[in-house]
Amino acid sequence: MLSIPWHRRMRPLVPFFLLPPLILASAFLFFSSSSPFSFPIIPFSPYSSSSSRFVPRVEDPPIIWSAPRAVEWRPCDWWRDSKALPSPPGKSNGFIRIDCYGGLNQMRRDLCDGIGIARLLNATMVLPKFEVAAYWNESSDFADVFDVDYFIERMKGFVEVVKELPEDIALREPFGVDCSKRKGQFDYVETVLPSLLKHRYISITPAMSQRRDRYSLQAKASFCRGCYEALRLSKVLEAKASNLLKAIPNPFVSLHLRFEPDMVAYSQCIYPALSPSSINAIELARGDRKPFTGEAARVWRNRGKCPLTPSETAFVLQALGFPTSTSIYLASGDGILEIEGFTSIYRNVYTKSSLLSGKDFDRMHGNTKAALDYYISINSDAYIATFFGNMDKMVVAMRALKGLYKTLILSRRAFANFTAEGLEGEELAKALREAHREDFVMGRGSALPDCFCEYKL
Repeated sequence: MLSIPWHRRMRPLVPFFLLPPLILASAFLFFSSSSPFSFPIIPFSPYSSSSSRFVPRVEDPPIIWSAPRAVEWRPCDWWRDSKALPSPPGKSNGFIRIDCYGGLNQMRRDLCDGIGIARLLNATMVLPKFEVAAYWNESSDFADVFDVDYFIERMKGFVEVVKELPEDIALREPFGVDCSKRKGQFDYVETVLPSLLKHRYISITPAMSQRRDRYSLQAKASFCRGCYEALRLSKVLEAKASNLLKAIPNPFVSLHLRFEPDMVAYSQCIYPALSPSSINAIELARGDRKPFTGEAARVWRNRGKCPLTPSETAFVLQALGFPTSTSIYLASGDGILEIEGFTSIYRNVYTKSSLLSGKDFDRMHGNTKAALDYYISINSDAYIATFFGNMDKMVVAMRALKGLYKTLILSRRAFANFTAEGLEGEELAKALREAHREDFVMGRGSALPDCFCEYKL
């Protein structure tokens, strides 16, 4: 018998929240807890396999978006108008290359920080260098992902960017400067600028914990401009992403679900109820990072440090009123553990690999695949993430820039604390609805404070 992949088994259904009120009312009765046709939710405990099933009362699905927001994050006015800021000094202090490492969104973070640093140092930027990394299946560079000419044009008046170096320094490698302990303007001016003036061409990788509040206003504005208005996907990649976007039935939720072995291992959390193969994969990824046990494990979990499993994610989405027929784009990489815990409930799931031809998908590298997820996520009807990592921070900020506020970061802390209190079934679903409604109303996790300001509605 022909085996049909899980991501192709379901046909798109009419989104629940677009149905007329009379049909909605009937649907609520149909999916009430007394209905013999109601869909199951399996509350997942990290410590034991729970078989109890229940159906949450769905009052106005998806409930979360019906709550009137009290706060909205919008891009601050002070950085959007280049005419209101002083132009860079006439003479550059030299050339700087930003060396970026990790996955696409980590490299984007490094690049954004580097743009601010270039303005701090009054340096001319050359195109950044993206790491070639076997771990990420990665060999694409900046021009493979982003539109170079657009980037250069949009940075005018903030930071000068060039494609080529002068002949006298073009043939040599830049002088590498260690910036691992640099935090703010004083650090860079005192310790990095002398190397720039001496060698005329340097390379840096910004420290991971930048203190952008210590930047000058011009450097902050350059950071914001570069990060949120100058980085556009290359024409080839944007065309591919646009075609994928059109192939997904609208409206749809883009879900960034994180539960890979290395991530779980890094979290130092334990999940005894997982399958033996998943537990083995996590143990292989742990290395020297041992999981917390006993009271330390309980405290760690209740602080919201443990990733939601796919089963837990499905549980929370149902608690928030998302019907199992919801079209969902899974904006995630390969290797998610226990994915069947999600796809057995939400079957109308789309992925890059299901929408692209096999050859086309196999030819792509890590950065270009991640760029597709990014593009679809910032243009989806709604975006939900189980973790607030580099991609999530960028996506929610870009969605705020576009005025798209159906954005939510699922609360691992709320889930951990409610389950620790012994809540389950409808009680747990109700508590989760209230907690996430409060987050949505107050705009928590909907933008980054560096370049966005709160507006009370």
